[in-house]
Amino acid sequence: MNTQILFIRHGETDWNRIKRIQGHIDIPLAESGVAQAQQLGARLVQEVRAGAQLDAIWSSDLLRAQQTAQPIAAALGLPVQLTEGLRERNYGAFQGHDSDEIAERFPDEYAHWQTRDPGFAPPEGESQREFYHRVLHALEPILAMHPGGRIACVAHGGVLDCVYRFANGLALDAPRAWPLLNTSVNVVDFERDDYVTQAGIVAWGDVTHLGGISADDGFKRAPEAGR
Repeated sequence: MNTQILFIRHGETDWNRIKRIQGHIDIPLAESGVAQAQQLGARLVQEVRAGAQLDAIWSSDLLRAQQTAQPIAAALGLPVQLTEGLRERNYGAFQGHDSDEIAERFPDEYAHWQTRDPGFAPPEGESQREFYHRVLHALEPILAMHPGGRIACVAHGGVLDCVYRFANGLALDAPRAWPLLNTSVNVVDFERDDYVTQAGIVAWGDVTHLGGISADDGFKRAPEAGR
């Protein structure tokens, strides 16, 4: 049974602008992010009124994702269903710092991080491999609840990165060459057959509701998907 998910990265935060790692720290949207969320909500409401299907809205339980989901939910009269499984990667001791600060405070860990080793975990944090499997595991019950449906999932740059890699069969250590834009709409079809899930990208990095302009995810010096 096919389920279509509109994966949406949260709106811009003040920490996004200065490339400070948020991870599980509960940072709210900046004023610009609130405006982006409102523009996104207006777009999706217009699409639904024009006949598009949207059955449910799921969101990471972190505030920046919830604040992005709320304008859509309020306009369409749908609840925002929260899940911890769609949280950003836990960067542990790296959280609250930019890449320059990490290089200075944790030189050995920073050097390991730059190798793109999927098994590397920051102190008290989560490895890319653990994060990837956590995201995929979190999507399974959501897909099971909406067979044949079309839903929105508001999450984070790292979550979108995991989904893109899964859909395209890309290795976790492959350099990122695809955008992860604030309040972008990224459409993915999932097919579940005998508990085997496959995914295909329908559209990626759509920010037409923002006039085609939005900031990409990433750290100044880190090559992997940023937060």
